[in-house]
Amino acid sequence: MQSVDLIIRDAQEIITCVGKASNDIGLLKNKSIAIKGETILCIADFEEIATNYHIDSAQIIEANDKVVSPGFIDSHTHLVFSGSRVAEYAAKVAGEDLDLLRKQGLLMGPHETIKQTQKESFESLLAQSKKRVEKMVKYGITTIESKSGYGLTVESEIKILEVSKQLNEVTDADIINTFLGAHGIPDDLTKAEYIKVIIEEMIPQVAEKNLAVFCDVWCDDGYFTKEESREILEAGLKYDMLPKIHADAYSDIGGSDLAAEMAMVSIDHLNYTPKEILDNLREKDVTAVLMPSLDFAVAHKRPFNAREILDRGVTVALATDLCPASYTMSMPFVINLACRLYQFTIEEAIKAATYGGARALNLSDRGMLKEGLLADILIWDTNDYRNIAYYLGDNLVEHVVKRGRMIF
Repeated sequence: MQSVDLIIRDAQEIITCVGKASNDIGLLKNKSIAIKGETILCIADFEEIATNYHIDSAQIIEANDKVVSPGFIDSHTHLVFSGSRVAEYAAKVAGEDLDLLRKQGLLMGPHETIKQTQKESFESLLAQSKKRVEKMVKYGITTIESKSGYGLTVESEIKILEVSKQLNEVTDADIINTFLGAHGIPDDLTKAEYIKVIIEEMIPQVAEKNLAVFCDVWCDDGYFTKEESREILEAGLKYDMLPKIHADAYSDIGGSDLAAEMAMVSIDHLNYTPKEILDNLREKDVTAVLMPSLDFAVAHKRPFNAREILDRGVTVALATDLCPASYTMSMPFVINLACRLYQFTIEEAIKAATYGGARALNLSDRGMLKEGLLADILIWDTNDYRNIAYYLGDNLVEHVVKRGRMIF
């Protein structure tokens, strides 16, 4: 008989997320999970596990009166950056005259973050970002997508991605890199000149150093057009970087059309996405990544009801969008907001933060609790999974198991 390394025993509730519907969390009661190495052997009654496996040397975690779920998968972050935009945030909250503050020298927006990130050393960026990852793990996030985009020079974009690659080695979370050089346009280049730099210099170097799984672009007014976005993403595809897109955050200029046309892995934001495009996204299996914490933090002028997206059958992921404009490392907080701001049910929100996140990162080995999948597992200090959404601003995560190993 095969031996077992770890058993999570007699959980009150196990959220498996194996159901097909967006609100089907595959709930099991009073079951145990047997783990060998990095993977789940089975989910069954404890007596069945004890009969079919050697358990004498297994570590056993008593989960009676606890909830067990998959680890959260944060599929949209700007993890590596330097500096704070708290002065800008405070001014906006207070309703101050932003144009006057700009004239007085207050730097605002992404360009302030870009400026600070460009001048920061690799070591300093690594230390700052490592602290963020450690906090995210405590909130149950076990896999993190990390975008570049606060560099906008070849050197700085490479530096950000190399920091993320190092984070994957020195932290307990899995860090998955996305190249987002097309996150803005530097002041010293025209857009055409910068697109040439992205395609001819950045993408080849990122590929040569094996620094990114995905290529992303911001398709919106003032950033990159649909055709410019296509050109950049097709250049990434030549180097096996799968396409993602920031689209329709502040305008509809065809980004969602492009996402469907290119059958992208994900489209992120979607505030202005036309309803008639949603069927195309579903048919092309494009995951919609939504970030209610960003809409909340910036008081978005068009926060939306996500029911239409869910009801059309589009796979949805929830993400933190961790960045200076959405400074949260808490997926439970994102779930809180999704339920109230986006009208998600609790089941839909939990599934979007687990299974949906895996889909948004093209991962089939996690996001669910199932035989043969990675043992990325959370144990919650509650006996009712609905408290994950009901407890506002709280953190009920008690244990985090990552690849079969207790990390928190």
